[in-house]
Amino acid sequence: MIVPFKDLSEEAKIWIYPSSRKFYPQEVEPIKNKIEDFLNSWIADKEAEVAFTLLYNRFIVFSVEEGVVISNQDLDKQVMFILELQKEYEIELLDKMNVCFKQGEFVQYKEVKEFKKLLKNKSVNSKTVVFDNLVQTKYDFDNFWEVPITESWYNRFL
Repeated sequence: MIVPFKDLSEEAKIWIYPSSRKFYPQEVEPIKNKIEDFLNSWIADKEAEVAFTLLYNRFIVFSVEEGVVISNQDLDKQVMFILELQKEYEIELLDKMNVCFKQGEFVQYKEVKEFKKLLKNKSVNSKTVVFDNLVQTKYDFDNFWEVPITESWYNRFL
């Protein structure tokens, strides 16, 4: 059953899918509806607490309460759903190694090679906020997803 994202425990599992571009305003509601439809049929256990959030109109975040057994088949279904969204909206969602970071109020999405050039040219610096899309729990998401480069694994590029 779908529950509010904020209601899940800190131990809930997280999957983050960063979009290669911001979702257009007219895409947001249809994407949310597709995600809800997917989540309602995703896991066999209908009592399993699942949630999602769409942040910055760029990140799709799925979460499942700790203790819910996620099979390989469930993970395959999730990836297939994401692949369908990619195709339909002509976006990239599965490349977690690209760097998402803030420039002012905007979220940027760059290949690592481009990001390194930005660092070298001082277009971004150690205080630039990056998104660690590899976090795996809601606690880590709440505390370590959006941090300065120096507090992330990207600090090795400094």
